[in-house]
Amino acid sequence: MLEQRIQQHFIDSADLKYQSAQTLCKPVEAAIQALLACVTSGGKVLACGHGASATLAQHFATLFVGRFERERPELAALALNADGAVLTAIVRGDEAAQVFARQVRALGQAGDVLLVISIAGQEASLLRAIDAAHERDMTVLALTGQGGGPVGQALRETDVQVCVPHERMARIHEVQTLVLHCLCDGVDTQLLGEQELSP
Repeated sequence: MLEQRIQQHFIDSADLKYQSAQTLCKPVEAAIQALLACVTSGGKVLACGHGASATLAQHFATLFVGRFERERPELAALALNADGAVLTAIVRGDEAAQVFARQVRALGQAGDVLLVISIAGQEASLLRAIDAAHERDMTVLALTGQGGGPVGQALRETDVQVCVPHERMARIHEVQTLVLHCLCDGVDTQLLGEQELSP
């Protein structure tokens, strides 16, 4: 019985990825173009999220600064949820909702990109970060699920939302991880050209 349940997880994940490929292709391409415009003009990506989404923000920053699947020059990215000292300094009293916005105002500049990652797009801190990014003339990329919620509604026409068409958290994170890999691969391909990758 447990084996069947495990197999069903693999099947459900594969099915959602297959179904999402066509739906998400255009917004992912738009997100790649926004990232490319940012990095080729000397900008940086500020990424953030809560809980498991925070680990995805760190994963993205690691791949951008380090490398994805091949060697290339470093690309500037920072996970705003990674510095415990900064987070605890900001999160006092009623300032918890400002945890990312204060960092965006301190570090963000026109031409930079804010990458927010969320399951349902409900977090007040992400909404405040989006407002701060707009104040700084930054582009916002939102990776969401469950319809996008208030985060999706807070975006401008120049922003990009990649909304996974699913309700279940695990499935959404699985597709979001794939989307982050597509973003890195797309930027690398645009900067370095096509390359055959070994399996």
